[in-house]
Amino acid sequence: MTEGSPRPARKPATRKPRAKKPAVPVTVEDAAVAGPKPEPARTPKAAEKAAVPMRIVVRVHGYPPRHNAGSEWMVHSMLRALVARGHDATVWLSRYSADRKPYDLDGVQVIPFAARMDFADAAKHADVILSYWENVPAAGALARGFGRPFVVVAHNASRLALRNLGSASTALAVYNSQFVQAEAEQMFAEYRPSSRPDRSIVVRPPVFADEYRTTPGDCITLINMCADKGGHVFWRLAERLPDRKFLAVTGAYGDQIIEHLPNVEVLEHLPGHRMRDEVYARTRILLMPSAHESWGRTAIEAMVSGIPVVASPTPGLAESLGEAGIFAERADVDAWASVLDRLGDDAEWAAASERALTRAKALDPADDLAHWCEVIESLKG
Repeated sequence: MTEGSPRPARKPATRKPRAKKPAVPVTVEDAAVAGPKPEPARTPKAAEKAAVPMRIVVRVHGYPPRHNAGSEWMVHSMLRALVARGHDATVWLSRYSADRKPYDLDGVQVIPFAARMDFADAAKHADVILSYWENVPAAGALARGFGRPFVVVAHNASRLALRNLGSASTALAVYNSQFVQAEAEQMFAEYRPSSRPDRSIVVRPPVFADEYRTTPGDCITLINMCADKGGHVFWRLAERLPDRKFLAVTGAYGDQIIEHLPNVEVLEHLPGHRMRDEVYARTRILLMPSAHESWGRTAIEAMVSGIPVVASPTPGLAESLGEAGIFAERADVDAWASVLDRLGDDAEWAAASERALTRAKALDPADDLAHWCEVIESLKG
């Protein structure tokens, strides 16, 4: 991980400590509303308890188990690490959904939009406020008004996302890759040097191997069938290779491209805790023909089981896959078909599988998460 030059820490407003809220479990009656209840958390390595518990208040648009994009699972893994150290983490959702009641996910409290209306009051009594994507401007304004440290998680290198980050008086920017951090630094240097966050770190999207490790299956798989993720490439490959089995998994966002071929099975959008048994246990090769990818968490989820990943050479995927990457230009369907033909050979697949396992082990999240927790704890005045 890398870290920028820190500025003097902001001092939060003086206030009396408040008692930590008790957990709000998902009940049997809530199950139909809150979505499927995850398996008991397989928490990563035991964490040392923090000397002073903190209250972390988070504002995002959606959250597992209903909304299962990589951004949300990354932040959930980071919040789990804080909870394991004794901190209170509460996620407030900004978009309406069918959820009506608060629920607990691995010790993280989640407040659906329809459940409560007092997010601003919760933010006032936070030790740290965290946000990303569309909620950065409003959450940042509250943080400034209440004198609270503001943390932004940047999953995307688009100038719009980075401008939001720079406009929020950010105490800490958390980038999901060195690529995104470099893009942000270039933008600040060129356009907004005075709005550079006080501090920055890189936390690669944490993937806990024990939660995803399985025996690979026999399908060629794409997760999220929208155009940006390469849905059209998937269908052309399935059409050209009628003797191979393909698995299409619909995603959390984007218009899904769905066709009908006899060698393709389509699975509906799945919560993260079902991916191992229902997707990766059936997958022999994972496809990632993405137009944009700042990291590519699903690639790492697959590689912990030795599943080779064939991907577009986006800067993020090149960084995450490293020496295990098998890259093809997304518009060159012939190249993708050629790679799949080569991986049909058992020896070629085994060599690619070994590279995938080696890369996944190198991305163990323990050090990233320990540093993340230490930096968050340093924000408390």
